[in-house]
Amino acid sequence: MQAIVRIPATAALAFAVPLFVAAQARNSGAPPATSHTETLIIAGHQEQAPLVRMNGRSYVDIESLARLTGASVRYNGNQIILTLPESSLGGRQGSGNGEQSGAPPQLSGPFLAAEIEALTAIREWRVLLVNAVQNNYPIADTWIAPLRRFADSKLQLAAAAASTDPDQKTLDLLRNEFANMQQQSDNLLALRGRVSEIRTDTFDNNPLDQKILACQRALAQVAASKQFHDDPSCH
Repeated sequence: MQAIVRIPATAALAFAVPLFVAAQARNSGAPPATSHTETLIIAGHQEQAPLVRMNGRSYVDIESLARLTGASVRYNGNQIILTLPESSLGGRQGSGNGEQSGAPPQLSGPFLAAEIEALTAIREWRVLLVNAVQNNYPIADTWIAPLRRFADSKLQLAAAAASTDPDQKTLDLLRNEFANMQQQSDNLLALRGRVSEIRTDTFDNNPLDQKILACQRALAQVAASKQFHDDPSCH
């Protein structure tokens, strides 16, 4: 038996851990955020995940939560479905045939962790841009550039950790996601140079932004399943 936890997609941003964004907001005039970090430990599991407290609430990246519990994440319309394994419910442990022979190879552990960090950094970059536009904050390279460099550093760590064919294929998608995010960031900076104020509905029905979001969901599914799945939105 498996447990399925359904989370509305409108709450998905709550799971993006804004570790770097909070610091940049304080130092560069970007949209402010009040937060501090802690560590999430699940009893019976050795791994840990960063947890952020913001305005009295606790947040953890959903892909990290899935990794900690051995759960899987999939998207269905306006829902995010987190499926917990039987062992998480106190059921009997693996029966010895948990991994079927001939199953596709999984992502390596070091790359999986690096991919989640890189994807989170790209997601934070986008969230801050959307927040700035929707709240009429000035778009400036002084605070966008550090976000870009931080995401790029995480991407380079993922590249260094890629050791298998599924790792390399997933890395290609991650690089494409970074490139699309870079293009969107450059587009906004160029637009800010031409107009005094960017429309707050700039992200509504924006094909590039929709592609970025779709690729984020696809890469999140790759991380949750630990297996490579190609997706046209990441090309």
